[in-house]
Amino acid sequence: MKKRIKILLKYKPTSKEPFMNAKQKEYFRQKLINWKEILLKESNQTIVNLKQDKEVSGDFADIASAETEKSIELRTRDRERKLISKINEALKRINNNTYGFCEVTGKPISIKRLEARPIATLSIEAQEMHEEREDLIKD
Repeated sequence: MKKRIKILLKYKPTSKEPFMNAKQKEYFRQKLINWKEILLKESNQTIVNLKQDKEVSGDFADIASAETEKSIELRTRDRERKLISKINEALKRINNNTYGFCEVTGKPISIKRLEARPIATLSIEAQEMHEEREDLIKD
């Protein structure tokens, strides 16, 4: 399996080949799985760090600084937890052959966009429309 991963990592999908062919699907599957594994390792390291955390002694500034760092790390992990959920959803879309297609238009999402954001569910055009609607609601 490791040999297959290395081969796929050398492969780069292009718009010149059939969209979401087997090779592209496997490429994005491995990309998503690798990303998820990295996030899970970081999450596990946070748990280890929090369990090993000693009481901070010193002045109030030191204590406040340590608490702020913990809070930032926990918020980061919460965002990553949500990201892992989106990665799992993307993996399901690969399995049911809907990965890479815009949820709004049904058209293919560009390979460039999927490379940059493998969990994307909207084409650039649909994303822009979504953001414009959000801006109107805020105003």
